[in-house]
Amino acid sequence: MAKWILYHTDGCHLCEQAEQLIMPLLGNSNTLLPIDIMTDEQLIAEYQISIPVLKSEKGELLFWPFTSHTVREFLAQTE
Repeated sequence: MAKWILYHTDGCHLCEQAEQLIMPLLGNSNTLLPIDIMTDEQLIAEYQISIPVLKSEKGELLFWPFTSHTVREFLAQTE
């Protein structure tokens, strides 16, 4: 099971940047589950103006914009 979720949508350049920033910090791509918000009306309503959003398995959220430093801190706090 994924430890973190990245809410995104196809064609979102910020989402692509976020994933490129996050992946090297995780080290194992199996720990990140990208979820396209366009697949669910609830997700669209919740995140449409906020993506990309990184979510921990505990439900904590990190909203864009973020840097590798803030992602590292978020990952450390939510492990």
